[in-house]
Amino acid sequence: MYIMEKAPAKINLSLDVLHKRKDGFHEVEMVMTTIDLADRIELTSLKKNKIVLEAESRYVPNDERNLAYLAAKKMKKHYSITGGVHIKLTKHVPVAAGLAGGSSDAAAVLRGMARLFDLDTTPGELAEIGAEIGSDVSFCVHGGTALATGRGEKIEELPAPPPCWVVLAKPPIGVSTKTIYQALDVKEAGHPDTSSMVEALRTGDYEKMCQSVGNTLEGVTVRLYPEVAQLKEHMLQAGADTSLMSGSGPTVFSLVEPDVKARRICNHLKGFCDEVYMVRVLGTKETLD
Repeated sequence: MYIMEKAPAKINLSLDVLHKRKDGFHEVEMVMTTIDLADRIELTSLKKNKIVLEAESRYVPNDERNLAYLAAKKMKKHYSITGGVHIKLTKHVPVAAGLAGGSSDAAAVLRGMARLFDLDTTPGELAEIGAEIGSDVSFCVHGGTALATGRGEKIEELPAPPPCWVVLAKPPIGVSTKTIYQALDVKEAGHPDTSSMVEALRTGDYEKMCQSVGNTLEGVTVRLYPEVAQLKEHMLQAGADTSLMSGSGPTVFSLVEPDVKARRICNHLKGFCDEVYMVRVLGTKETLD
C-alpha cells in the first residue's frame, strides 16, 4: 500500500520565550501558520519489519538523526506495528532554516502511517506522540494556524491570517536552535504582544497582524548572524508590509498583500540571496489533505 503526505513549512507570526523551565525546556508562546512550501513524504508498507528512509537531499540523514525516521520508529512501537515502512522524502523546505521542515516531515510520517496501517487514532493522539519527538511536531500534526504554549506542545486553533503573500529568504547559513536558546537572556530580550497577534487573527485585521509580529529570538540570531538584519532591511526597503525572522532563523519572511509588490520584493532579494521563495499563507487544516 502507498500513501502520500504533504509536509508544509511554518512561519512564526509571533514567538515569545517566557522563561526556562525546571525540565530544561523553555516556556513559550508562539503563533504559527502553515505556508505553501512543502516537502513530499511517500510511504509504502513493507513485509519485512524495518524502516527504510530514502532522502534525496545530501543535507538530510537517512537514520534516527532524521525526525521522520524517529516518527516511524515511535509509531511502530506505540501501535505495535509488525510490518515495515519505506519512506521517500523529497525536500523543498530549506534545512536548518527556522521553518520546521524536519518537524513537519515527522508529523507527515505520523499522519501517513496512521492512514497506511489503518490505525484507530486521532490527531490529538498523534500530536502527543509528536511532542516526544520535537517541540514543533505537535503543531505540524494539526497544521493550520494556532497558538502554541508550554514548550510548544499545547495547541489552540486560531483563524487563518487574512489572505496575503509571504516572501521568504534564507541566507547561506544554518542556525542551531540549541545555540540560540543557550545565548538567550530572557530578561534582556524583547517580547512581542502575543495577545495582540491573536486578536488580529480573530478579527481578520491585516494591518494589526503586521504591526503585531515579533520574535524574542531574533535579537540573539542577529548578533551572531548580521546578515539576518540585512535581509529584513532589504525587504522593508523594497516595500514589505512587515518583516520578521522565523523561529530561531536564519530565514526571514515578509508579508505582502498585492502579488505585484511581492514579485518585486522577490526579484530584489534574488540579486544577493540564492534561496528566495514567494508563497501563499495556507493557514487552514484542510490544506494538509
